[in-house]
Amino acid sequence: MQRIRSTLFDLLLAVWTGLFVPVLAILWLCGSPERGVRLASRLWARGVLVNLKWLVGLTYAERGQHNIPDGPCLIIANHQSTWETLAFLTLFPDVAIIAKRELLTIPVFSWFLRKSPMILIDRESGSKAVKKMVEESQAALAQGRSVLIFPEGTRKPVSEPIEFKRGVELLYAKLGRPVLPVALNSGHFWGPDRPYKRAGTISVSYLDPIAPGLAGREFTRKAEQLLEAERRSSWPQAA
Repeated sequence: MQRIRSTLFDLLLAVWTGLFVPVLAILWLCGSPERGVRLASRLWARGVLVNLKWLVGLTYAERGQHNIPDGPCLIIANHQSTWETLAFLTLFPDVAIIAKRELLTIPVFSWFLRKSPMILIDRESGSKAVKKMVEESQAALAQGRSVLIFPEGTRKPVSEPIEFKRGVELLYAKLGRPVLPVALNSGHFWGPDRPYKRAGTISVSYLDPIAPGLAGREFTRKAEQLLEAERRSSWPQAA
């Protein structure tokens, strides 16, 4: 039964996304205003989460909201699922997500990524990608938008330890902003190694912020340890 409910969600997701094609056309005719594009993106993401709860029985619970800085910051999160890519659009409404350019192959969704705008990088371009990531992150922060990055670079099975890719240390050093670590256990329910989506409650834990000014390796070690400790202690609440 759970597999059937998961499949029905996938079908409804396609239909829900298709309904936003007219919205895309209207926004395009209006000059693609960033505020309107972000509002539409949030509406789309909220609809996805509602459908996920209704059909699959999968919801989420937040902890540690008092740790969220008052001003724009750098958000780092472990990456286990497609879920957090969608959910962060509602958890942090104006967030600028650092994402790989491969996502531009997704119809409709790719247009919203471009126009929000998000920070899209080509990981194969090496130092150019890092420079672009830093510059566009600085611009987003100057606009009052927090920046989100998944330092592991791609989704990882829940059994694998957290290990950051290169480039995050430089981003931390250049931005000079507080860092908010966010630990998730979404992969237990919707992960790259799961044949279908499971019911339950995803844990979203906002951990103690990391102040700017640490040495690069010290920052990475501290951030990895914080996320890894929370990952190990955050057991899934299966329905």
